[in-house]
Amino acid sequence: MQKVIQLVLVVTIGVSVTSCFDKNEPNYQYMPNMYEPVGYETYGAVENGLFPQGTEAMLPADNTISREWMPYEFDNSPEGKELARLQPSPLDSLNSAVNLAKGKELYDVYCAICHGNKGKGQGTLVKREKILGVPSYADAARNITVGSTYHTMYYGLNSMGSYASQMSSEEELWQVAEYVMQLKSDLTK
Repeated sequence: MQKVIQLVLVVTIGVSVTSCFDKNEPNYQYMPNMYEPVGYETYGAVENGLFPQGTEAMLPADNTISREWMPYEFDNSPEGKELARLQPSPLDSLNSAVNLAKGKELYDVYCAICHGNKGKGQGTLVKREKILGVPSYADAARNITVGSTYHTMYYGLNSMGSYASQMSSEEELWQVAEYVMQLKSDLTK
């Protein structure tokens, strides 16, 4: 008889424990804050009042710059471009072969689609008439220099947008500018 009572007791306890079981939610949570995260809305108010105006995303402090990025000293204006025209390339002239090789690689990726492989202004998009008016580097009216080329890639000009965000460093922009100058000298021979 005792065995029957024990068996009924075990079955009753087992049924009572499993009767509250819900497959959609965990029944018992060892550490509830691990299961139920406390998240903040991206641009919403913060409950703890840590940031001013109740926002999480804030503008950086004045006069600060991102790591590994130096601001360009000339502004995006005709006067800035004329000042940049006189700027020489800061790259080491002893490594010009390496710089030109890297510049060619980057030029083929970013520039040749419009300007062409030789810099004649006859890239694939120009031949398909998707973009019109891309001049040759040999045009005397352009009077491009390595500094003006860098300025144009940094800020963009007319329908050409800025390529400063596509290149990973300012060194890459200078390498492409030096390669453009080599293309110009090859075209004007």
